[in-house]
Amino acid sequence: RECTEASLRRLGVEALDLTQLHCPPPAVIENGDVFEVMREQQTAGLIKNWGVSVESVEEGLLCLEQDGLASLQVIFNLFRRKPAEVLFEKAKAKNVAIIVRLPLASGLLSGKLSAASTFAENDHRGYNEDGQFFNVGETFAGLGLAKGCELADQLIPMVPDGMSMAAMALRWTLDFDAVSTIIPGASRVEQARANAAVSDLPPLSDELHDKLKSFYEDSVVENIRGLY
Repeated sequence: RECTEASLRRLGVEALDLTQLHCPPPAVIENGDVFEVMREQQTAGLIKNWGVSVESVEEGLLCLEQDGLASLQVIFNLFRRKPAEVLFEKAKAKNVAIIVRLPLASGLLSGKLSAASTFAENDHRGYNEDGQFFNVGETFAGLGLAKGCELADQLIPMVPDGMSMAAMALRWTLDFDAVSTIIPGASRVEQARANAAVSDLPPLSDELHDKLKSFYEDSVVENIRGLY
């Protein structure tokens, strides 16, 4: 509660529109006490809605059992599509919003990385490639840099004319009606504008969706590591 009240003071607002718990461990989710804290803050008028950021489909399913859940933030991209197969319909049935994080798989789907890419000391892509500090699935979709770049290169022929790989990847996530919004990263204003513009693009064709699904099943899924 102290953290919430401090946020309210910094933002100069009376209530937070949405507070999300960030990746609570499964034991904390199963215990459920943390959700009571969220409900108490909601009742007190400090927050309007609350949600949870999860690392796996199983954690998401556990959270969906909680009354009052407004949103689930999940890892979802062309290299990690399991949530669409298991979680999305259940979330829709409970009117729970899906917020997609890592839609570009730590930059793999930007089309701008290579196996020789290097990263800043404080960038998890440099220090957590093999899950040294937290779930390996948070970094390069659990594929590793070299394998991830190899797979991303195989996507190049599938990118529609006039569209970048990043735009295709982001548009793909938005084509799922369970998805409320996506939160791709951006280090420059131009990137943020390009990301936002994807919402104005038409949906990808059914044929392309089928090709991307087959690619995932045939080439990607066997290489995924970590909680999923």
